[in-house]
Amino acid sequence: MPSKKYLELQDFSDSDLSNELAETEVQFQKLRFDHTIKGLDNPLRLREIRRDIARIQTEMRRRQLDGLSDEAKAARGKIRHRRTK
Repeated sequence: MPSKKYLELQDFSDSDLSNELAETEVQFQKLRFDHTIKGLDNPLRLREIRRDIARIQTEMRRRQLDGLSDEAKAARGKIRHRRTK
């Protein structure tokens, strides 16, 4: 299974993203277990799946932030500004 691209993930609905994340995490756990027990033919597959999980989580977070109200975005900006000091 090739890596999911950023543009492909944008076309998914929120429920599809949640399902894809759950499936990918299960697949990652199985591969990690198999790698520990008997080894994998291509251990770089673990890295690809881990990055796919990060891409999915990033898209979910982007959508969550897009749904915030203007007041919430302003408050979030103040919090981020305080953290950088």
